[in-house]
Amino acid sequence: MTDVLTREQRSYNMSRIRGKNTKPELIFRKALWSAGLRYRLSSKLPGKPDLVFLGKKVTVFVDGCFWHKCPEHFQWPKTQPDFWRQKITRTVERDKEVTDQLKKMGWTVVRIWEHELRNNLGKTVKCIDHALSDKS
Repeated sequence: MTDVLTREQRSYNMSRIRGKNTKPELIFRKALWSAGLRYRLSSKLPGKPDLVFLGKKVTVFVDGCFWHKCPEHFQWPKTQPDFWRQKITRTVERDKEVTDQLKKMGWTVVRIWEHELRNNLGKTVKCIDHALSDKS
C-alpha cells in the first residue's frame, strides 16, 4: 500500500513523535506523585529509565506499544518492511540488554506498556508501589 502522505509530510509527522514527556507518561507521573511515590526523572543509568526510585534501586520504563513491539498490539508496518524490522528488532534487543545490565547492577527493572497506563492506571500505580515495597 502506498503512503497517502508526501515524503515531507511523513517526515514532519515522524519528527513530532516524542521520546520523553509523552501524554501517558505525564499522566502516570501525576498518579504516582498523588499516591505519595517520589521519583527522579534523570539518571546516568544505562537505558535512561523514565523514572528512577534511587533509595529502593527501582527503575521504570514506559514502553510504547509500537516502538517496543507490544505482544498485544504490535503490527508490522506494510511500508519499508526491511527498515522497520531492523529498527524494531534492535530496539527490543536493546531493551533486553539494558534490563540485564541494570539487574546485574542490583536494580529492579519494571517495564510498563503504554496500553497498561491507558487501560488501568490504578493497577499500574499499585504495581510500582508493590515493587517498591518488595525492596524494603
